[in-house]
Amino acid sequence: MAGFRALAEQVRNPRLVAAQRRTALRKCLERFAPYGHRATWHHLCTRAGIATQDRDPDPERLVAALTELEEARSLWLAYEEEFAARRRKEKHDGIRQVGALDDWHRRTWGGCDIVPCESPHRHPAARLAVVLHRMITAMEAGRPRHDCPVCGSTRFAWLPETADAPAPGPACRRCGVLAPVSVLAPETLRAAHRAHHMGVFAAA
Repeated sequence: MAGFRALAEQVRNPRLVAAQRRTALRKCLERFAPYGHRATWHHLCTRAGIATQDRDPDPERLVAALTELEEARSLWLAYEEEFAARRRKEKHDGIRQVGALDDWHRRTWGGCDIVPCESPHRHPAARLAVVLHRMITAMEAGRPRHDCPVCGSTRFAWLPETADAPAPGPACRRCGVLAPVSVLAPETLRAAHRAHHMGVFAAA
């Protein structure tokens, strides 16, 4: 099975037809998809100007989408290396307690569903690397907050567990991101539950 870098080379390979290069980009998302596979694909297509169902897209647009994905992946790999180095040092120093950041990192290891979204069609408009940086910064700060770590909105509604939902949790009503429970203040979580029970989850 080809790895991310080999697939990225296929996306850039001018000797391949556009359909093959598109398939290679889709397979890249099996290795790294910050919003989940479908939402990340929709995001990349939207930003690069590609129709999600276009089987013969402009190769230059495919490369633009790949470039954004690679930028985010490089940031995430650097974070994972820093995290692993910190944990090694903590273990060496006898610090064994696992915190919220460790739990979040364990669930996002490998780069899929790092920032899950309420729907494949509702996700932040900013570049993937920008969104990842904001989420990492919020998690590392370790301070419960009242606003979305990605877009700054203070409106959340609890997304219940369903077959289509990525996971239950507090979803930002502006950008659609499911914020980690540990990053939000207790009163914000209570407000999200109330919003869900009132049936007011809607896009801003």
